[in-house]
Amino acid sequence: MQLDLSELSQLAPIFRELFKGYHVSRRDPELYAQLSNFQDQYRTLFKALGFELVCDTRGFYYFVPDLAAAAVNKTAQRLALFTFILVEHLADQGRDPIAVLDGGSLGRDELPSLLEKYRDLFIQAEVQTVEELEEKIMRRMTQLGFASEETGIYRFLPPMHRFLDVCLSVQQDRDLAASLHSVLPLPAPVLIDDDSDEKLLETDDPLDLADFEEESEEDAMARAIAEEQETDA
Repeated sequence: MQLDLSELSQLAPIFRELFKGYHVSRRDPELYAQLSNFQDQYRTLFKALGFELVCDTRGFYYFVPDLAAAAVNKTAQRLALFTFILVEHLADQGRDPIAVLDGGSLGRDELPSLLEKYRDLFIQAEVQTVEELEEKIMRRMTQLGFASEETGIYRFLPPMHRFLDVCLSVQQDRDLAASLHSVLPLPAPVLIDDDSDEKLLETDDPLDLADFEEESEEDAMARAIAEEQETDA
């Protein structure tokens, strides 16, 4: 495919956001419309960078590096752990977890009781205070496009399905185990050391949200465009 870079008017901001792990959804109307209208062109260009552009049918785009490690990084581990905790917490309260995580909201004033209730699990994520919960988890969720925050309310966005799908998969395993009268311990995910070979959760989508630090975004983009132009020459 021959690329017409003049059509990709939002190339720089789209690449910048995807490169840092952000999820572009309909709440980013200009970027989302550009990706939707020129999806094939962007996929071709980003493939030259070594990234796979994924379009989830529920309305969001994100990068998966071709050489992504199987083990998720610390940020993804924290967000996955938080999602598991939240699903259980909401179910205990008689609230529908799917309804909350699929476009619903969570009040900032609910965080202290949530932290206290699941303190042992949060300690695994190196979160011991409400401030750390907001900084290491809630703020990262908003930075990466999983949620938005306004006047003390966190509203969950479509990309939350990446974590919710994993939670539902684990719940299905639990239900199957119960139906077979088996003892199948399925604890909440445990954070692993960076040097460990263990996998937190093995799925087709590793949820790798690592920062891509080996090459700057400007250098990577320039290299990819040059390589694509050489190929078309």
